[in-house]
Amino acid sequence: MGIEFLNFEAFHSPIRDEMVETFKEIYDSNSLILGEHLNQFERNYATLSSTDQAIGVSNGLDALFLSLKSLGIGKGDEVIVPSNTYIATVLAVSYTGAKPVFAEPDTATYNLDPNNLENAITPKTRAVIPVHLYGQACEMDSIVAVANNHDLYVIEDNAQAHGAKFLSKPTGSWGVVNATSFYPTKNLGALGDAGAVTTDDNKLAQKIRILRNYGSSEKYINKEIGYNKRLDELQAAFLNIKMKYLKKWTAQRQVIAGWYNDELNGIGDLILPQEHPNSTHVYHLYVIRTGQREGLQKYLKKHDIGTLIHYPIPPHLQRAYSELNYKKGAFPVAEQLANEVLSIPIWPGMSEEQADEVIREIKQFF
Repeated sequence: MGIEFLNFEAFHSPIRDEMVETFKEIYDSNSLILGEHLNQFERNYATLSSTDQAIGVSNGLDALFLSLKSLGIGKGDEVIVPSNTYIATVLAVSYTGAKPVFAEPDTATYNLDPNNLENAITPKTRAVIPVHLYGQACEMDSIVAVANNHDLYVIEDNAQAHGAKFLSKPTGSWGVVNATSFYPTKNLGALGDAGAVTTDDNKLAQKIRILRNYGSSEKYINKEIGYNKRLDELQAAFLNIKMKYLKKWTAQRQVIAGWYNDELNGIGDLILPQEHPNSTHVYHLYVIRTGQREGLQKYLKKHDIGTLIHYPIPPHLQRAYSELNYKKGAFPVAEQLANEVLSIPIWPGMSEEQADEVIREIKQFF
């Protein structure tokens, strides 16, 4: 059988009737922007995140940008980001006019190493954005401690770790203000672009609500220069439905990861995901490493097994950031990961038979 990298049908089909009925309700209501479905979603997501406030916005990049903007970060400032993150984390910093500064990840978890964070701080540093990469929570206690020692803001990028925790405290609740994405492929995904900001600071929450809506809290009265970065009613309603299933879907991802861990351990030169003892891993992605990545990926493709690389080019080597004048070798850990990581299929509803086929073909390659 062919195994897709991600199969939406497996977990969308059982909730189809709920989703369609909700679409009909919203279609008939003609209430499409800043309505009760969004209010309900914000309450529900704040509860999930153990925060006082959640603010629905247009997408994850905008959530990061608005988080930074609400803190007054801009030109002349520096913001530390992981050297192996997705480009959106870096773009959000650039949008404010601030300079992104890279720090290397831990070689075991691939998350930002608190020791490397310390070394990247300069007098211009205003904030750090830890990214809970692939679904595993960062070492937030150490990161927050370093940030507090230097009077820095912590802004979590929680796009890949909905429902994860560090020391039993949910991701998205550690920073002063935190951003997430609900892009369709995420563990909690909309049926289009969507995002949110979480915080315990009511003043920051209000500022972000104003910024996302043209700088206005009252129609036709604009307190400042704002943006159109709202989450619409339809996506909020879809997310409300899917949030009910997130715990179940996460458990399924963790079971599949367990199958992979048991069967792929010790195969060839594979390096499997390693979980920090104080973190939970919700396996947004199951990422293996091998020095034979190109050959393995081609072999799996030949046998109709989908894979992706997260991510093939580190941000500092992207043409978009050539003005920072980084050369190959500047961040060797990120560069090595970019040459070795390979994400294999994992999704809610994936059967043991399907996982066994992936395992069998990987073993056959080696």
